[in-house]
Amino acid sequence: MASSVGQVVNIKAKVNRAFNSSMEVGIQVSYEDLCSGKHCSICKAYATFVAQGPPGTKVKLKPLAPQTEEEKIEHSIAAERRRMRLVHKDTLKDLLTRSPRDTELETRDGSVVVPAEKTRVESVELVLPPHANHQGNTFGGQIMAWMENVATIAASRLCHAHPTLRAIEMFHFRGPSQVGDRLVLKAIVNNAFKNSMEVGVCAEAYDQEMSVSRRHINSAFMTFVVLDEEGRPRTLPMVVPQPGDGERRYREASARKKIRLDRKYVVSCKQNEVPLSVPWDQSNKVYLSYNNVSALKTLVAKANWALAREKEKVRIYTLEEDKFLSFRIEMSVRIAAGQAFSLLSDLRRRHEWDRHYASAELVQQVDEDDAIYHVLSQTLSHENKPQDFVILASRRKPCDKGDPYVVAFRSVTLPTHPACPSFTRGETLCSGFCVWPEAEETSKLLRHLRGLREVPAEKQGRPDRAPQGPLGCPGGLADGRTDGWTDRQGAGKEEGAPGRWDGALRPCLPLAFGPREVGGMRTDTGTRRPRADTSHTWPFIFFIFLSNFVSCCTGLDFLVRLMLLESL
Repeated sequence: MASSVGQVVNIKAKVNRAFNSSMEVGIQVSYEDLCSGKHCSICKAYATFVAQGPPGTKVKLKPLAPQTEEEKIEHSIAAERRRMRLVHKDTLKDLLTRSPRDTELETRDGSVVVPAEKTRVESVELVLPPHANHQGNTFGGQIMAWMENVATIAASRLCHAHPTLRAIEMFHFRGPSQVGDRLVLKAIVNNAFKNSMEVGVCAEAYDQEMSVSRRHINSAFMTFVVLDEEGRPRTLPMVVPQPGDGERRYREASARKKIRLDRKYVVSCKQNEVPLSVPWDQSNKVYLSYNNVSALKTLVAKANWALAREKEKVRIYTLEEDKFLSFRIEMSVRIAAGQAFSLLSDLRRRHEWDRHYASAELVQQVDEDDAIYHVLSQTLSHENKPQDFVILASRRKPCDKGDPYVVAFRSVTLPTHPACPSFTRGETLCSGFCVWPEAEETSKLLRHLRGLREVPAEKQGRPDRAPQGPLGCPGGLADGRTDGWTDRQGAGKEEGAPGRWDGALRPCLPLAFGPREVGGMRTDTGTRRPRADTSHTWPFIFFIFLSNFVSCCTGLDFLVRLMLLESL
C-alpha cells in the first residue's frame, strides 16, 4: 500500500539489538490521512548497520537492554533474523543445485514473448553534496531511489505499462561512494511470472571519467506487478533469457520466488495463522527453523504470564490469548546449562527419562542446529491407537551473554513419513525449553507449551489434528489423550467424542501414579472423568495435583525432575 499527496507519512526507527560490531534497526512506515483520520501501515523493514572506526577497524558495540514486551520480543528474534540473513546465499545455492540444470521456459496461452535484453537499462548519476551525509558518503536512500528508477524503466519495457513496486529483496551495500563519484546503475528483467516480475539492479561507482576500474557498491532484486483498473494483477508477457549469464539469472529468479513465497507462508503469517503442520523442503527449511525458534522466543517474552502456583521452587504460569492457552513451568536444576541443553535437544535419548516416548528416529539432520525426528508415543489416542509425530527440533546456543539455550519443537510434514493407519498422527504448534545458566552447576529451566483453546471449524470432529501428546499442549500436560479436554456443555458426551475447546478446559490427570484424591475428584485406571462438573476450577485442580507431587521431589536428580516436568 502506498501513500498519496496530502497524507502525512510517519517513519519510526529503533535499534532492536546490538551485536559485536553490527546492529539491527527496525523501521516502520505508516501514513495518516488528516481529512478522514485514517491510519494505515505501509511497510516494515529491518536494516543492518556496521559501526566502523578508523579505516580497516570496527567498533565494538555495547549491549542493548530491552525494557518493554515488544522490545524484548524484537531483541530476542533479531538473532534469528541475523542467522537467516547469513545463510540465505547457501539456501539459494542449495536450491539451485537440486533443481534441473536446463532452463525451461514457462508457457502461457496467448502471452507475448519478450527477449530479456530488450529490458536492459543503464543510467549514470553524479553524486553531489545534497546527495551525501556529513561524512561525504552517499545517502543509502538516494541510491535506492536511483536504483528504483532504472528498475521501473526496465519493468515498463516488458509490460508497456506503469508497474508497481511490491518488494525489495537482499539490498546489499557492498561499499560506500562519495561526493564526486559517478554511479552507473544497471537494471534488467531477470524473469517474468504470471502476475509478477523480478528486476535485478546493480550500482557501480568510479571517481573519474577516464577511470577504467569500477567498484560494485550495491545490488538488489525488486519485484513489480502491474495492476488493472480494479487493482488486480495483470498477466505479464514472458521473458526469454540470453544464453549464459541470462539463463543463470533466470533460474535464480525462479528460486528466489519460491523462497519468497515460502517465507511469506511461514514467516509473514501471524502466529495464530500458521498451520499446525507445514510441509518441509529445502526452500523453506531456513524459514521453518526461524518460525520454530521465534515462536518460542515470542512466547517466552510475553509480559502477561500469570503465576498460578509455586511450591518447592517450582513455579507454574498460565497465559490465555485469543484461541491459545499456554503454560510455563519454571524450576532450577542441579546441572550445567550446556549439559541440560545437550540432553533436551537429542530426542533419541528422551525415552530414557520421558514416559510418553516409545522411540524417536532421526529422519534427517538438516544442519548443525536443526533435525527432524519421527516420534512414537506410549500414549493412546481417542482411536485407541498409539500416536506418532514428525517433529522439527531447532536448537540454539546463546548468541550473547544473558541469552538462554533454546530447544524448540513444531510439527512438519514429510512426504517420506505420511500418516500411518496403525498410528494417530499428532501435531504440536509450539513447545520447547529455555535454559539459563545460574551458576557453574545449576541452571534455570523453563518449559513452555502452547495449544489451541478452540478447534477451528474445519478441524472439528478430527481430534487427530489437535496439538496433543508429549510435545504439545494441552495433551502434553495430561496423558496425551485428546478426550482429556472437554467443553462445559460436553460433560455428558460419550468418552472421546469430538467437541469444542473453550476457556473452561479440564485436563484428565496422569494415570501412571495410581489412584489419588485430588480436589474432590478421583483418578484411577477405571475412572476417566470427575464425579462432578468442576470445569470452572480445573486450573486449581491441576496445580493442587502438581503441588502434591512436587512436594516429594526434593533431593531428586535432574532426570527425575525432568520426568516430573514431562509427566505433567
